[in-house]
Amino acid sequence: MTWSSTTSSGYCSQEDSDSELEQYFTARTSLVRRPRRDQDEAVERETPDLSQAETEQKIKDYNGQINSNLFMSLNKDGSYTGFIKVQLKLVRPVSVPSSKKPPSLQDARRGTGRSTAVRRRTSFYLPKDAIKHLHVLSRTRAREVIEALLRKFMVIDDPRKFALFERTERHGQVYFRKLSDDEQPLKLRLLAGPSEKALSFVLKENDSGEVNWDAFSMPELHNFLRILQREEEEHLRQILQKYSRCRQKIQEALHACPLG
Repeated sequence: MTWSSTTSSGYCSQEDSDSELEQYFTARTSLVRRPRRDQDEAVERETPDLSQAETEQKIKDYNGQINSNLFMSLNKDGSYTGFIKVQLKLVRPVSVPSSKKPPSLQDARRGTGRSTAVRRRTSFYLPKDAIKHLHVLSRTRAREVIEALLRKFMVIDDPRKFALFERTERHGQVYFRKLSDDEQPLKLRLLAGPSEKALSFVLKENDSGEVNWDAFSMPELHNFLRILQREEEEHLRQILQKYSRCRQKIQEALHACPLG
């Protein structure tokens, strides 16, 4: 897993409140919602129940198609274990205990736990498109996968703010389907095979419409307003520079024209 974003280069502010002190580190990510190219599906996927012999054959076929050591293994009780890869596509900041630094790759691998009593927290954007492999059981549910991911990255936000999505590609179009809490991602992985186009998993915010601003605290909302103001100021500065350059070139062209 690699970090592909520079969270330390963003804006930083500090807010005091009666109950907690919160610091915010935001990457260069706009809060303005952009049009979505992908399509969300609300279709429930039917997963057939496999016999132990069918499961054993599926696992054998699966392991024969992968080019890594991320194999699936059949257990004596008929269950099986394996790896799923989850891509994080979060557009809003997450919170971690402020006594800790923003999670690094080493932190995520160690799986440092979350604090249960937090009065100071830090909110920041996770690196865009970060990827995490999880070793899970066939009976591990989607909700448990979300909770495990949050523990890995020391995120203290409510797990209900997030959802696990199934991503598929068909005829050049990308589709997302939100998994129910009780669906079993490893079973879906086995049935689909190892192809990332046939199936992959994505962690996103648990909404498909506008941002639910009521879910954020007052310091967070004030911080977002500051971000929007800075983005607006930067946008205006770029526009002014653009027209200033155009004006300068026109004036230079006028001076270069012979009088006649």
